[in-house]
Amino acid sequence: METSFSNIYKNKKVLITGDTGFKGSWLSILLLELGAEVYGYALPAYTEKDNYVKCKLSNKYRHLDGDIRDREKFIKYVNEVKPDFMFHLAAQAIVLSSYTNPIETFETNLMGTVNFFEAVRQSSSVKVAVNVTSDKCYDNKEWIWGYRENDAMGGKDPYSASKGGSEIITNSYLHSFFSNTGINIASGRAGNVIGGGDWTEYRIVPDFFKAYLSNEKLVIRHPNATRPWQFVLEPIFGYLSLGAALFEKGFEYSGGWNFGPQSNTHKTVSDLLSSLKNHDDFRSLVVEEIPNPLHEASYLKLDITKSSTHLAWKPVLNFEQTIDFTRSGYLDELTSPSNLYEKRVDQIKNYIKLGN
Repeated sequence: METSFSNIYKNKKVLITGDTGFKGSWLSILLLELGAEVYGYALPAYTEKDNYVKCKLSNKYRHLDGDIRDREKFIKYVNEVKPDFMFHLAAQAIVLSSYTNPIETFETNLMGTVNFFEAVRQSSSVKVAVNVTSDKCYDNKEWIWGYRENDAMGGKDPYSASKGGSEIITNSYLHSFFSNTGINIASGRAGNVIGGGDWTEYRIVPDFFKAYLSNEKLVIRHPNATRPWQFVLEPIFGYLSLGAALFEKGFEYSGGWNFGPQSNTHKTVSDLLSSLKNHDDFRSLVVEEIPNPLHEASYLKLDITKSSTHLAWKPVLNFEQTIDFTRSGYLDELTSPSNLYEKRVDQIKNYIKLGN
């Protein structure tokens, strides 16, 4: 499998926190196909439907069940593995869950970041570490233009605040501990990532397919909210491009980087659902709007000029292709559950072909 960063990761030890999650499992699959020696640290997968379980990833690399809040256990594991690269994806990642569990959200997303970088700091092997955060780390002012990497961090809801805080922690560790050490760190900020294998609660695409499978109506909260929808491989290729640049070129690639979609992929929730339903299997799905009083941003967009200009990365898919890849990924789970890993690899190969 050839990519612009293939040889960087081949035969390297790569440790991923949150590898049992949606993005973490896809990152693991891609790194395995690039010839990396993958290691995972995360809580167990939430359900038997999760991508990590369905793709049988527990049989393909070494994984340790653990909570990122357990600093001693995590640091011990990192020192045992001696990774070259570390990617931090372990997080409480749902806006609505942050309202019901604010303490867990802040503990996981803030102290989890501290624990991650403490493990990096105490490691004798790590050369590159990337903290994966969110587009919601920005202080959202409902602007019509995209947020740049030097815009203010912030957030009204606990989730967004915790992601802004995670970025501030990353910047502090960068300048306090890693500026002249040969260990290069950065953060990757991505938007509303969709694709097969995501069954997380309170997310519109998983909710769509859950409603379809249970023959129930789909309830939506904010039909007119605009989001930077992107297929899961878009930001993952961004994270790996960033890691490769940090490895090859060093400190100048540290700091924050946005990985968003093409500008014409910023669509409303209603647009997303209309496109998903444009398939014979899903046309009969009933959608009902029930407004939610809890705060969620109405408009959110990322400026990706920095990443497109300075990294060997660009978004590949337009909106309809994003929907096609996503819908196909879920259909693969329903029609080819026994060889789902191979189906995921097929999607990776098709994505690479489109990007060449």
